[in-house]
Amino acid sequence: MPTEVPYAADAEISLTYDELEVLRLQYEKEVTQAHISMQTKFNFAWGLVKSPKREHQVEGVRLFQDIYRSEPTRRRECLYYLALGHYKMGNYEDARKFNALLLEKEPTNLQAQSLNALISESVAKEGYIGMALAGGAAAIGTLVLAAIIRRARK
Repeated sequence: MPTEVPYAADAEISLTYDELEVLRLQYEKEVTQAHISMQTKFNFAWGLVKSPKREHQVEGVRLFQDIYRSEPTRRRECLYYLALGHYKMGNYEDARKFNALLLEKEPTNLQAQSLNALISESVAKEGYIGMALAGGAAAIGTLVLAAIIRRARK
């Protein structure tokens, strides 16, 4: 489902399996050599977060958390991808928290602004679904209660 917000394209565009595999192989090669460059780790985390698979997104978020803690110079980028990863996993509160930190530092950041709009849309949509489910449950409860009352009167 395409978005009207061009700057949050990362939320909808995934790497191909082959592209992600190139990043994975480079990362694993450096792991076996006992030295992972920050750029390789970042690239692999980026590819994982962009994946449509939840387990990839979880691993990508974990790697970005590691980078955030160990590399102060990469924190701005990490905040965006942490927010994006949580958004893609449906963790909207965490997504909003990381994105708010980025917007606090860079209020004119168009990526963060557009991701904020996507997060807000998803939270609203989730709220509507929740209200519909609650309304449906209430209607079913009313019908069951009415049936019990009718049965008790007989």
